[in-house]
Amino acid sequence: MTESQRNHRPLRSFVRREGRLTAGQQRAIDELYPRYGLEPEGGPLEFAAAFGRQAPVVLDVGFGDGEALAEMARAHPGRNYLGIEVYRSGVGRLLRTLASEDLPNVRVIEGDAVAVLRRRIPPGSLAGLDLFFPDPWPKKRHHKRRMVQPDWLELIATRLAPGGFLHMATDWADYAEHMLAVVSASDAFTNPYGGFAPGPGERPVTKFERRGRRKGHGVWDLIVHRRTRE
Repeated sequence: MTESQRNHRPLRSFVRREGRLTAGQQRAIDELYPRYGLEPEGGPLEFAAAFGRQAPVVLDVGFGDGEALAEMARAHPGRNYLGIEVYRSGVGRLLRTLASEDLPNVRVIEGDAVAVLRRRIPPGSLAGLDLFFPDPWPKKRHHKRRMVQPDWLELIATRLAPGGFLHMATDWADYAEHMLAVVSASDAFTNPYGGFAPGPGERPVTKFERRGRRKGHGVWDLIVHRRTRE
């Protein structure tokens, strides 16, 4: 790698620090990824073929252990959900859930969400995108690694259908303000609340969030929509 290439490598919003997979997670990836998984590389996806049906597609970026994604898929059987996660442990957990509950409306990609968005998600193809509790990168010198940035938002705008929603949530106050500032500066989105949403909307509230709220921790949801007209 040349010095120029090193200096121009894109900043990533994640660092791989995960430990060893459990035997069950590895087995799920080996046995179930061929059924529920899609490859991160390649051309634009044909969603009807990938899911075996035509339905609105919601993308979940960084689904963690998959608890919220599985709950949304159960609650909205008329939607197709595509989850992207870079950590294999989370992928393995979600795959086990999909198989045990026979959830047919979920597909999974293990990979870098930004690269997948650029290469595999067709323009104007998404009914919505969820970004729940991304890494806050709390140290000021690391803020540039935060996923929500103007160029990221511009990319999302091209992938959402007109009227499609973008739902973001964080439990870090300064990241919440950053998200709101980035969205408010964009002409591509409308905010029906004028600021943060009054509640979580369709987002499932996890046990960790309930525990945090009992301790007085805040959670901020931002729900905006792709403009229907330029």
